[in-house]
Amino acid sequence: MRNLVYLFLFLTVSIQSQTQMSASEAQALKTLVKEQALTTKTISSNFTQYKHLDFLSNDIVTKGKLAFKTPDLVKWEYTEPYKYTVLFKNETLFINDEGKKNEVDMGSNKLFKQLNSLIINSIKGDMFDDEAFDITYFKTDKNSQVHFIPKDKKSSKYIDAFHITFNTKGDVIEVKMIEPSGDFTKIVFSNKELNKPLPDAIFTN
Repeated sequence: MRNLVYLFLFLTVSIQSQTQMSASEAQALKTLVKEQALTTKTISSNFTQYKHLDFLSNDIVTKGKLAFKTPDLVKWEYTEPYKYTVLFKNETLFINDEGKKNEVDMGSNKLFKQLNSLIINSIKGDMFDDEAFDITYFKTDKNSQVHFIPKDKKSSKYIDAFHITFNTKGDVIEVKMIEPSGDFTKIVFSNKELNKPLPDAIFTN
């Protein structure tokens, strides 16, 4: 009986910690985030990535640094527990796996271009496209969380949903990408700096 009470209390707290926003609250968040995105020219941040796979008992945890520069330069530099760099630049994906380099032409692949656009927009938080996504808005404690479900069938084969968490300033503090299988990748940002000068040399492959 005691266990049932604990379970009930846990479920009650879980439900209360995330409530759906009203239309006016959702519009206010959209406005705040869009204003923030328009003024954001660069982003530099540390990140911790959690890769959840159902067949593993523990998530795979990696850490690194993110650099973003408008309009479309994105560099993910993994530093722990291994060194691995992914650079999106000029419609090309550059991969450097501890000195082993590879390139993927995204310009000739519509799906890669869509995924790259999703990554850039998720970093900035500006994904409020009702034609591309079914969107639901939630309040979670002091933050806000928005769920984006792709309408495009090709995209939905790879990504079932994006969950993006914003702080009170409209900054993205967490991105969760859920696959159709239920596995997910969660990226938590820390020590984030906006509009800090970033030299082009950072984005060399």
